[in-house]
Amino acid sequence: MASYQKYTTKQGQLWLFKMDTGIDATTGKRQTTTRRGFKTKKEAQAVATKLKQELESGMLINNNNLTFEEVFKQWFTNHCQTIKPSTKKALQSKFKKHILPRFGKLKIKEITNLYCQKMINEIAQQIKSVNDIKIQANQVFKYALKMELITKNPLAYVSIPRSAKEMLSDDNEDTARTYWRKDEIKQFLKICKLELLLRDYALFHLLIYTGARKGELLALTWNDIDFKNATIRFSKTLTHIDGNFITQTSKTKVSKRLISIDDKSLTLLKKLRTSQLETILATKCAFDDNNMVFTRDDGTPMRLAYPNEKLDILIKKYTLHRITIHGLRHTHASLLFEAGAGIKEVQERLGHSDIQMTMNIYTHVTDTVKEQTAEKFQRYIEL
Repeated sequence: MASYQKYTTKQGQLWLFKMDTGIDATTGKRQTTTRRGFKTKKEAQAVATKLKQELESGMLINNNNLTFEEVFKQWFTNHCQTIKPSTKKALQSKFKKHILPRFGKLKIKEITNLYCQKMINEIAQQIKSVNDIKIQANQVFKYALKMELITKNPLAYVSIPRSAKEMLSDDNEDTARTYWRKDEIKQFLKICKLELLLRDYALFHLLIYTGARKGELLALTWNDIDFKNATIRFSKTLTHIDGNFITQTSKTKVSKRLISIDDKSLTLLKKLRTSQLETILATKCAFDDNNMVFTRDDGTPMRLAYPNEKLDILIKKYTLHRITIHGLRHTHASLLFEAGAGIKEVQERLGHSDIQMTMNIYTHVTDTVKEQTAEKFQRYIEL
């Protein structure tokens, strides 16, 4: 049986009901549930009747003692149906490494704001991407809230701590720069031409000249390149899951894009294709001809970590300013702005779904662009 009660809030009078939900299998004690926020007694009675039916039919199990890990498994089972295999793999890794060891065995209804803040502070001391960890853990708490397993989200008001480095003034901001300037790019490409195989030189050249994501380039097939119209179509990305290489659709709808390429890039791609065909003829059955642009010596897809490793080796050997493979994409965008391209053009070329992503790069654009902006203003005002 349910009992009903009227109570007063700032918004006026509302109704609640309390109901016996049976024996807790863990403690052996009887327990009750309370549901609040109904405008009328009739609304409360309707929900109470439905809850009673679910309890009697066995549709509703006692969730009072569910751990965070048990709720995570419920949420993840549903969430996996909406994401790509590569995203699923990344999520599993984040939960296994950072979230479940700290929250997994705790009853989700007993996790407090204070504990969440303590754990976020701890994670922040270990990794830079602590905000992403918070976002993922928060999805589980939101799911628990939606399923009425908890009455409030203990992670909702947790703040991300700033590192001491972030709060100190850095006189040498160049050390934090995530892209290369034009002279650095020229130097790097000269090094690549001298040091690397044609395939690797072409890979780094295209990373710089197209601004493509690493996975997009490694998934390219020769059918994606139109030599006549000088274009490349990006519509998929390469990923590695459970020991197998798979290609999956692009990150977002706008990631599928057709971009123009310059004559130098086209010439380089023609040389690479000729070299690859010669290898196929020479090795015959030993080469796995899957029509991919960038492959290993036997024709199989390249490892996703390979470009990162090569870049790291060259940076160390020639004492270059340290950036990542993704930094080459940032470099392409920065140099496009420097060359006079508009924000919309850069957004479409890079396949950004949100123009704010492009704007974030624009706000960190090179000093050359800032100087050009000042010169433009001077020329205009002096006319």
